[in-house]
Amino acid sequence: MKSQTTKKPHTGRYILLCLLAVLLIFGTIFSHFGGLGPGQSADREAFAVYAKEVPDLALPEHTRIAALGEATHGNSEFQQLKRTVFQNLAGKYGIRAFCLEGDYGGCEMVNRYIHGGEGSAEEAAAEIGFAIYRTEEMADLIRWMREYNATAAEGEDLIFYGFDMQRSDKDYACLKEACAKAGIDTSRLDQLWDAEAESFSETATLEEKTAALTEIKEQFDPSDSYGIHAADILLQNGKIFEEYNAGRNPVGMRDQFMTDNVLWMLKQEEDRGHECIFVSAHNGHVEQLGSYDADNKVMGNLLADTIGKDAYYVIGTDFQKATVNLPLQSGKRITHTFYSHDPLANAAKQCGYEMCWLDFSAVSENSPLYPAVHDYCWMGSLGDSYNALFMTFVPMSYRIYRSPALTYDSMIFVSNAHPTVIQEVPNQ
Repeated sequence: MKSQTTKKPHTGRYILLCLLAVLLIFGTIFSHFGGLGPGQSADREAFAVYAKEVPDLALPEHTRIAALGEATHGNSEFQQLKRTVFQNLAGKYGIRAFCLEGDYGGCEMVNRYIHGGEGSAEEAAAEIGFAIYRTEEMADLIRWMREYNATAAEGEDLIFYGFDMQRSDKDYACLKEACAKAGIDTSRLDQLWDAEAESFSETATLEEKTAALTEIKEQFDPSDSYGIHAADILLQNGKIFEEYNAGRNPVGMRDQFMTDNVLWMLKQEEDRGHECIFVSAHNGHVEQLGSYDADNKVMGNLLADTIGKDAYYVIGTDFQKATVNLPLQSGKRITHTFYSHDPLANAAKQCGYEMCWLDFSAVSENSPLYPAVHDYCWMGSLGDSYNALFMTFVPMSYRIYRSPALTYDSMIFVSNAHPTVIQEVPNQ
């Protein structure tokens, strides 16, 4: 008789396959949520007591700067909030200045458009120079500002300012125009400019640019604040790019310059008879106690130090879930979904709010919501870049660990934020 052999089950192989399947499921969940779920929620019933609609947003008395942060640069809801909140504050408090984290010269082109300049709102948005603002949401804001100005009384028109300094082409054009108006010779500066590249020549040194710009600045009449400021912006640009070219990241320097520029804008508006301005920037720049290190505070912290904490009012934003439009290192843009793990944002989602506003000062110490408002937690915070490997396995790379009430005076929560659509450059 032939002997029969019984095949033994490959128990070890099955166990290994099961472990691999479990790890795959675990990894998929972890990479999607940045953890094993969207995180804990604050007390829902208490949240519903204090949550309000965004149009209910109110400023304390004596506010001189109202700042709106955005948790990401790549979501349509945060861009829409620029118009919603500014329009609300313009109507309630007479704010007439919209100040954007965009370059001075590009934003001046927008300002000219909203005062009756040629072109379209989309073309004006493209003048700002950054892809994140080349959206229909920004065009809608610009379009509304132009319509408002068409019937505004003298001195009550809306002004569009930019307080960044990272692009030089429009800034240079603004300075040249101011010099021509004032009869100031710019030949020394022109020798340092590459007209074809629309930037300073690569061979121009910081010392040469500083000397030429300082010479021009000193020739302006002291009353010509716009000409002087245009020179200051280019001086800032030179210092910033000296740091970039040396391989350093001048985050503290940039925030200090942005602070100086916002204070200049506040002074311009006060001279026009308006006591408060509106500022729009990433959350990371408007935090009232934020800092990069012991020696470098963020813009919001510097502004609060300068004008006083009671005069600086900051509205942060966060999402429960956000599918964000982000660029890869190659420049190609992709969309990716993130969860913030913010207990307050989770409560907003569970309460059924698409978007809502929470005033931290209104939350009673006896409320179950009070700890969630004051304790440290993870909140969403994305810039304008995407690193797939790093962000998948290190969710803290797109979150910040903060106390909501110490970081902001109030917050707006978006339950499901959708990606922006970047428009092509008009007429190109």
